[in-house]
Amino acid sequence: MSASQPSQPSQSTDAAPTLLVKIFGKDRPGITAGLFDTLAAYDVDVVDIEQVVTRGRIVLCALVTEPAVSTSGELRATVHSWADSLRLQAEIISGTGDNRPRGSGRSHVTVLGHPLTAESTAAIAATITGTGGNIDRIFRLAKYPVTAVEFAVSGTETEPLRTALALEAAELGIDVAVVSAGLHRRAQRLVVMDVDSTLIQDEVIELFAAHAGCEDKVAEVTAQAMRGELDFEQSLHARVALLAGLDADVVDKVRQEVRLTPGARTLIRTLKRLGYQVGVVSGGFTQVTDDLKERLGLDFASANTLEIVDGKLTGRVVGEIVDRAGKARLLRRFAAEAGVPLAQTVAVGDGANDLDMLNAAGLGVAFNAKPVVREAADTAVNVPFLDTVLYLLGITREEVEAADGLAE
Repeated sequence: MSASQPSQPSQSTDAAPTLLVKIFGKDRPGITAGLFDTLAAYDVDVVDIEQVVTRGRIVLCALVTEPAVSTSGELRATVHSWADSLRLQAEIISGTGDNRPRGSGRSHVTVLGHPLTAESTAAIAATITGTGGNIDRIFRLAKYPVTAVEFAVSGTETEPLRTALALEAAELGIDVAVVSAGLHRRAQRLVVMDVDSTLIQDEVIELFAAHAGCEDKVAEVTAQAMRGELDFEQSLHARVALLAGLDADVVDKVRQEVRLTPGARTLIRTLKRLGYQVGVVSGGFTQVTDDLKERLGLDFASANTLEIVDGKLTGRVVGEIVDRAGKARLLRRFAAEAGVPLAQTVAVGDGANDLDMLNAAGLGVAFNAKPVVREAADTAVNVPFLDTVLYLLGITREEVEAADGLAE
């Protein structure tokens, strides 16, 4: 061929003869290298590789181009002999081309179980199939504090898949999150959380009320708000008015009484080490959220502010009120300041006051939430560990531990 003639493209593997080489048995170092050393003698090209190790047993699959007819039988015999020498099993299957193309519509389905039962897993798989989806891959994200597995699904759109699996999850009592596949999933760089009953186990207004001896009255106002008799701003002013006259040193006492939700430190520490920005918004008070921001290394924090005059709480709040609409507004503000598109944000909350924020975020997570919130959010987590949110972002327990190791 002269230099002026274009070269011919190499033959596509779509229609070319291929061999699927499967190796399985007890895992040990060197198996993968040994298989490909064996195959290298026959001048084959690697089309695809998959390897899984479960409880010390390896399954290694190599899809390679088929060698010349004259050496195909020898390759098979050599691979079987090599496998026998290591007390492994080998299977070699002839075929044509690569894997069939995946269907349009791709999603990641994360399933959290405590425990994860075979019954639940069967039901989830059947529901995926029932929506027209195909499970392309399954792998475990974590084995504690919950079992978390992820299904890579193609062939069905994310929204109908999410709807079908949400119904199934409610029946089974497990948590299932469905997000669309793509680079944006790894690009989510801002996580904003509610505080009361999300980041912390307490309701801050109740902690203040305990020092004022008005817990019952505060609880009644809260109940009125939940019945729709008062909106958030009205209930906030009514409850804060009951704190009038408290010494300002109660703030330090309340800060010491605040209990972080299990997994909160791990969640924030891991997100920060992986380059995320993290913030909180609260219908509570800056006197607590500012302290949390400093203690936990948060990037953003906003809440209502108790007015203090002459060392006493006045029973009033000052400044902009952080209510349901305010939380969504602050999410947008934090995203703009962080330089993160709203579609790449994550919001976590538990109450109706968080709904606008959850709906505005790219991914809204209801954490141990009331039914109306679970139904409206993109996904729900109903186990008492806040760090399980990491698994919804595709972050594995091994990556959590690796991030911890880098900081030591």
